[in-house]
Amino acid sequence: MGNINKIAVLYGGSSSEREVSIQSGKGVHNAICDLGYESDLIDFKDLNNLNELKMYDFIFIALHGFEGEAGKLQRDLDDLNILYSGSGHEACMKTWNKKVTKETLKENNINTPVSLSISEFSLEDANQSLNTSLFDRFRPFNYLFLKPEEDGSSIDIFKISDEESLKNAYEKCTNRERGFLFEEYIDGRELTVTIIDKECYPPIEIITKNEFYDYDAKYISDDTLHIEAELTQSELVDIKSVSLQAFKALNCKAWARVDLIQDKKGNFYVIEINTVPGMTSHSNVPKSGSLLGLTYNEVVQKIINASL
Repeated sequence: MGNINKIAVLYGGSSSEREVSIQSGKGVHNAICDLGYESDLIDFKDLNNLNELKMYDFIFIALHGFEGEAGKLQRDLDDLNILYSGSGHEACMKTWNKKVTKETLKENNINTPVSLSISEFSLEDANQSLNTSLFDRFRPFNYLFLKPEEDGSSIDIFKISDEESLKNAYEKCTNRERGFLFEEYIDGRELTVTIIDKECYPPIEIITKNEFYDYDAKYISDDTLHIEAELTQSELVDIKSVSLQAFKALNCKAWARVDLIQDKKGNFYVIEINTVPGMTSHSNVPKSGSLLGLTYNEVVQKIINASL
């Protein structure tokens, strides 16, 4: 274990992803204890000062949402010379903001769905016609996605097909006063690739009976399937190549999860990159590790090793 003996697991917090983070944190904490380390589980909302973390050799960040993924925490830990899991603050800032992620992907010639940014989801936006020139970049289209530039867990993501669905999205939206993206809808397979220490783990396909992989499909529905993706050898080479390119382009480190769509022609499009992926017992990262014969505890150890 080298010089790493005492590990704090940061979890919880106050974001919309708190409940998932609690599950992730407890799982990681139990694994770290099983692996023979000393460990404390610390709810971020109860942490008064990051200096309190100096007593630990390493911080495992299982804190989802803006507090754990937007980059400020990582920058502050860097300033205090405290070791932590995952990517540095610059990568986290880029991946947390979908607009910046997409700009970076496009600069590096990595496929990502076409999008349009708006500074907030205003009543004027909700009442506009989809026939305006604003939406010409998407034509022809049957659907668009509307999603926040910054957030996780599929909160406030809507499938837009006409003016009525746009108005319904406005009414259901929990927080309109932030940046949003209209995004091209690509009909295809939803896939996710775990990367740990620059190695791509077996891709997972997500199959849902819902219209798309929304919050209900992610965390509530028992009908959502997470299975090993059936891909040809050529497709497997392609998806791993695209995922690693995205990981490197955004300057990610140690571990991340790359979410993609494969269209009907077999092309892969990067949707987003998660620098603090879920680590619940049903999450895609441990699931992908299990396809290589790795236990949950072994996946956690690999994440720690990759972060040092």
